Order: sequence, then C-alpha cells, then structure tokens
Amino acid sequence: MTVVESRDRMHRFRGVAYSTSRQEHEAMTLVVERFPQRDALEGRTYVLVHGMGVSSRYFHPLAAELARTGRVYLVDLPGFGAAPKPEHRDITLEDHARVLAGFLRRTELDNPVLVGHSWGCQVVAVLAEQHPDVSDRIALMAPTMEPSARTVPRGMLRLFRDALREPFQVFAIAAVDYLVRCGVPYLFRQLPNMMGDRIEDRVGAHGSRVLVLTGDRDPIAGREWGAELAARARFGRHREVHGPHVVMHSDPETVARELRAFVDETD
Repeated sequence: MTVVESRDRMHRFRGVAYSTSRQEHEAMTLVVERFPQRDALEGRTYVLVHGMGVSSRYFHPLAAELARTGRVYLVDLPGFGAAPKPEHRDITLEDHARVLAGFLRRTELDNPVLVGHSWGCQVVAVLAEQHPDVSDRIALMAPTMEPSARTVPRGMLRLFRDALREPFQVFAIAAVDYLVRCGVPYLFRQLPNMMGDRIEDRVGAHGSRVLVLTGDRDPIAGREWGAELAARARFGRHREVHGPHVVMHSDPETVARELRAFVDETD
C-alpha cells in the first residue's frame, strides 16, 4: 500500500485549534482533521465519518464538544469535501472502508470509536465487517433509509423534507458540498452503491458493539428503523435524541453525551 502524507495545517473552530493533512492510500486521497484532546486526562479516540455528498465540516460542533475529553479525527473520504476525486475509477463502499482502515492502521489509533452519519454509517458498517481488527465499537447516527425507501425518488423526497427542518447553516454547508465540492456527477455515480447496500445485514455480521442514534424529527432515519438496526446487532442499543437528520450539528452536546455513555458502558 502506498501512503503519502502532507504537512499539517492549523485552523480554528470556535476557538478550538485543529489541524488538517492529506493521506494517499492506493491512489485514493483522504483529508484528515484532528482535534486534540483539551484536558490532561487520557480519553478515548473518536473517528467521525460524513454522509453522502457532504464533508467533515458539519461535524465541527460535535468534534469540538468531544475534544473536551478525547481525541477526535474527522475524514473527508475520496471525492468528498476537500479530498480530490479518484481518476479513472469508480469507488465502492468497500473502497472507502479500505482507505479508512488504511488510515487507522497507519495512524496506529488504539481501538477508536468509529462514528458514521447517514451514508457514513454504511462505510463504518462495511469497515467493521471487513476490517474487524481496527475497532470493536461503532456508532451509527441517522443511518440511511430502510429497505422500502431505497429508491432515488423516495430518497430525494425525504432529503427535501429534512432540508426544511435543518438549521440554515446546515443547509448552506450541504448545498456547497453537494453542488461545488463533491459535484452532482460524482454524487450520482456513488448513489447506486448506497441504494444497493444492505446495512441491516452487515450490523449482525460482526461482533462490534453498536450504538444507533436517531433524531425525533428525522424524516430519513426514524425511530423504528434505528431500533431495528440496533436489534440486529449482536451487542446493540438504540437512543433517540432531539433533532432532524443532522443531529450532531443541531444538538452536539446531547450527542456527545450519548457517545461518552456508550464508551463508558462498553469499556
């Protein structure tokens, strides 16, 4: 595996300093943001994986909250956010998971909590199934639709309904990420992989502990779907928090509290 790393660049979000760097794995590039732990105590490590078409930017409020007690890594997967699109190849869920696994092994993170949002839940579920050595616990926030809704028209309708419920800042981030940074052609090339994947089969195919979080106003991933996924896992639990689909942006404090409680009960 070829790995090329770039020098870290420093940024700030709400007074919290974080760094960004690039890593190339098998001609596919990840962009990694690292929020260092802000207290002196040894805490857990969290790796946050974004949804379809968007980027790590909408994780920043949650990352800043989790960094109070742990280290936080955010990734832009190949072709999304600041990560360049791979040339001359289609990228599958398995490719995204393999690149992410390469990053985790290269960085030598010790059993991090893998946190996916929306389509990122599918990437994390593939990772847990095919690369079980990198972590034994995953959190699935607002996982993508149940089987009956996995068509482009139904998915677009639910996405539109959610857009009307999200804060303006989330809408603005998503619009720029979808239309400018990712781009519609790449987005539509990735859609069949999302629609054809059965995350409900994957969560029961490995021994990782699983937390499923859904928002009480989420038209994309509701309470019943979250509870079903948690029930399919060998060690699963479901929690509902307040908010629409992008729960970690609208209520980062509650989501961080749920993630910390998940870590405490599985340590």
